Amino acid sequence: MRAIPLKPGVYWVGAVDWFLRTFHGYTTDQGATYNAYLIMDEKVALIDTVKAPFAEELLARVAQVVPLERVDYLVSNHVEMDHSGAIPQAMARMPKAQLVTCSPQGQRGLTAHYGAGYPYLPVKAGDSISLGRRTLRFIPTPMLHWPDNMMTYCPEEKILFSNDAFGQHYASGGRFDDEEPLADVMRQAAKYYANIVMPYPAQAKAALKAVEPLAIDLIAPSHGVIWRAHIPDILAAYKKWSDNTPPKAAVVVFDSMWHSTEKMALAISEGFLAQGVCVKLHDLKTSHMSDIITDLLEASCLAVGSPTLNNNLLPTVSAFLTYLAGLAPKGRKGFAFGSYGWGGQSIGQVGQALTAAGIEPLMEPVRQHYVPGPDDLAALTARVRDLAL
Repeated sequence: MRAIPLKPGVYWVGAVDWFLRTFHGYTTDQGATYNAYLIMDEKVALIDTVKAPFAEELLARVAQVVPLERVDYLVSNHVEMDHSGAIPQAMARMPKAQLVTCSPQGQRGLTAHYGAGYPYLPVKAGDSISLGRRTLRFIPTPMLHWPDNMMTYCPEEKILFSNDAFGQHYASGGRFDDEEPLADVMRQAAKYYANIVMPYPAQAKAALKAVEPLAIDLIAPSHGVIWRAHIPDILAAYKKWSDNTPPKAAVVVFDSMWHSTEKMALAISEGFLAQGVCVKLHDLKTSHMSDIITDLLEASCLAVGSPTLNNNLLPTVSAFLTYLAGLAPKGRKGFAFGSYGWGGQSIGQVGQALTAAGIEPLMEPVRQHYVPGPDDLAALTARVRDLAL
């Protein structure tokens, strides 16, 4: 239950969830952390809490540094329960703490979950709280990714407590970005952005604009490692991702009943490779949709294939397209493909779903009756090879 010093008087007091493997429909294959931070000064502030099952870990780490009854402020940057779940336990043990919330939405959300009986202290953009030698300033970031989200900035320590922005679901022994393999951290940051932040590029840009003038030594998100050595890297990545101008690359996604649609997927992939385009090929029987979406973050083209089952899509393809629609990726092109026996309704349905999700049609849906032969596959490869991406 060790509290980890970040700077003199500033500590990480959160929890590591080594065994979490799913979160809101995407796989957390590296677990997660629920980061909370303690600032010691003339007044004491706790920045966020943790998921409810980890409340005792949080309180034990805080108590290692300071008696719980000395905490003056509990800052809730976000209502979602992986951040706020331990508020009831914390407030019960911190009798003089005020519960700092951002915006009416934040207070309404906390009240709905935990009741109206707490000493709420709502703040808005530009507000600040003095802890003595240190100050907390509040930066609303609505819809990144809930209406109530905010960041908290301590100018004297140059620490940005960024909440969900710049986070990763990543359990680790190290608390800082330079204590873990950077490639692993960035992959998890990309997965987090793709599966949670992607629908809100305008809000991500607004957050970047708000952060730009700040002097920052540490970005301390609510999930994953704390950025200190690679702050320019994560800021540049968020700028690239929120610009929605992905590199020329392709993701091919399919499921297949008797390998006919699979053969088409392979031929399509060969067509992309023939024009020098990097391609990622995913069979929905073995690839999770959250990993596919992560690859789509760095791809400009999406091809989705399904055979027809009972006049409809295969359920795996339907689920993927539903997930895709919620994330609404922008700046991508794509097309549908698939094989069929009795009827070919699924291919048109895939095309309609891609358009509804914001994918610009790159060509007409590609249909193959029964088993594609070598000439059919060669023609499909050539057709894709000649596409202007």
